[in-house]
Amino acid sequence: MMDIRAEEPMAKHVTWRAGGPVAKACFPSGLDDLAHFMAGLRLDEPLLMVGLGSNLLIRDGGFDGTAIFTHGALKTLRLEGDGALYAEAGVASPKLARFAANHGFAGAEFLAGIPGTIGGALAMNAGCYGSEIWQFVERVLMLNRRGEPIERTPADFAIGYRHCGLKQASDEIFVAAWLRFPAGDPAAAREKIRALLARRVATQPLQLPNAGSVFRNPPNDHAARLIEAAGLKGAECGGARVSEKHANFIVNPGGVASASAIESLIGRIQAEVLEKFGVALVREVRILGAGR
Repeated sequence: MMDIRAEEPMAKHVTWRAGGPVAKACFPSGLDDLAHFMAGLRLDEPLLMVGLGSNLLIRDGGFDGTAIFTHGALKTLRLEGDGALYAEAGVASPKLARFAANHGFAGAEFLAGIPGTIGGALAMNAGCYGSEIWQFVERVLMLNRRGEPIERTPADFAIGYRHCGLKQASDEIFVAAWLRFPAGDPAAAREKIRALLARRVATQPLQLPNAGSVFRNPPNDHAARLIEAAGLKGAECGGARVSEKHANFIVNPGGVASASAIESLIGRIQAEVLEKFGVALVREVRILGAGR
């Protein structure tokens, strides 16, 4: 049964713990429920897919459209008879990493370091530690605005660093993927996941509200190095702060910063890095909605 709410505050759904409301929030019970809902949408309805909210900021004025929450709804994860792993868009990336390891596959361990869902990972070609999700995608399942399912292969997409888009304009959304990983040793894969997570804890400010890496790494460089070299570690704006632990993270201690404060700090970082080093940092996080 679809749960639909009006003026849902997004601060409770994004990992930054900040931001305004969405006009309509929809929590489907599963894939069929979502397809039925999509079939009833206006074709021009602004639509936002939300997983764990780890790469998203809604401006304080809110998002005048519909947000669909996939985590907890599109949650099927299974091993197919041909050895492919089928994961729906709401499955958390770390869960897929553990599932693959426990079923004797290698190569999925990097997904344990991505704090989002498979849908979000597909949409931005998420990756870390030298791997990206689209390296392992065999095909995907999408829904169009009429709620019709469409299967596509990687050949249908333009895929790059932190980017994935259909080669031909479309209104489709990711709802599932079939991924194929090489065979491996389960114990070795689990140990690799453990080591990766320990590295994350040691190098990232996971104890404070954050949205992961704010900026893409420029070619042959690291955004964190540039931000730190610009003297911006610890820089603050309205409660938002550049993490002293990892300069490519902006934290929101206590959840007191507004979306506007976070966005202002992002802009300051971009301006100062550009002025000092001539490098235009590109945001990795999505910022949507109206300001106040």
